[in-house]
Amino acid sequence: MMETHTPFPPLVAQKLEIFEQLQPEFEQLFLFAEQVQGQQRFATLTVADVVRYLHALWMEECRTSLLSISKTVKEYAGQRCLDLLQHWQINGDTASVVDFLTHKLDMLSLVEITRRMQEARTQQGENGPVQRLVHGQRVMLNRSMNLLLMLDAIFSLSPQELTKSVHAACQRYGHLPEQIEQQRAAMQSPLYAYMPHQILAERNILLMNTLGRQITSHDLANTNEELQNE
Repeated sequence: MMETHTPFPPLVAQKLEIFEQLQPEFEQLFLFAEQVQGQQRFATLTVADVVRYLHALWMEECRTSLLSISKTVKEYAGQRCLDLLQHWQINGDTASVVDFLTHKLDMLSLVEITRRMQEARTQQGENGPVQRLVHGQRVMLNRSMNLLLMLDAIFSLSPQELTKSVHAACQRYGHLPEQIEQQRAAMQSPLYAYMPHQILAERNILLMNTLGRQITSHDLANTNEELQNE
């Protein structure tokens, strides 16, 4: 008997096609966002990097919508980032950007995790649970340091210099005010509507497994380097 294949809906094919065009940029931005969020401690960060980070979160939401990932699993802040970038350019609203960055990167307590490390060392010594806590502490500290670098980049510029830098970065990443309006409209189209399908789920699993391995390999390399330097 000849094997037959049921074609998936045209909208699913369109979603995959659009995502394939975005995927190379998404992968780079996803890794950058993970680094900012604690997988790496940067030596410097600029206003352009702040815009790039907001752009990365917007791309996360594009993936969520195009691959129809349930937002009950993980909520992304992409549309909020569009608002921030628009008002930053039009109204010079830096305070909202600072508030958002602080919320994203400085939410966790170093005091609590350090206390848990002390208790784990007392009870179990330097075993697996302690090492996981050490890793978590390092990630949290990296997040805080990266936040300070971003804030320093923003605060070190005059309002005129900051406006110029934000505009140049938004132009580079495709988030000028008129482009943002188009991006908002696109999110209301059927292409970005929630339409769960096995093909979309499989594409997302394959992608995120690959990116997860890259993050793990990068983290192990950093850990080995730190041990060699001790």
